[in-house]
Amino acid sequence: QVQLVESGGGLVQAGASLRLSCAGSVRTFSSYTMGWFRQAPGREREFVAAISWNGGRTDYADSVKGRFAISRDNAKRTVYLQMNSLKPEDTAIYYCAADLRTWVQRPTTLWDYWGQGTQVTVSS
Repeated sequence: QVQLVESGGGLVQAGASLRLSCAGSVRTFSSYTMGWFRQAPGREREFVAAISWNGGRTDYADSVKGRFAISRDNAKRTVYLQMNSLKPEDTAIYYCAADLRTWVQRPTTLWDYWGQGTQVTVSS
């Protein structure tokens, strides 16, 4: 069982940056594909970014491509989401997800483990 704990959310103005972190509890953290998702009020949870076990492959939603960057530090069992040029439409609860498969497609139903989420609010 993998436990994931997100941190780093907050209230910022449009154009600012934030870095989210997700710490994993399992020793085999480096074996997991990791992802970030978000859910805005009244909307379904959506894919944001994913990174393979060794960081060699990444994937981004079109809405964040060029502004967000996912990375990981397996020694620290942590995955990051650097968010730059934030927009009000980025406001959401951001969730970290993990799956033991070599690569995982975007649909939320395919991911096995989830954190509790961290709130990101971007004011205009």
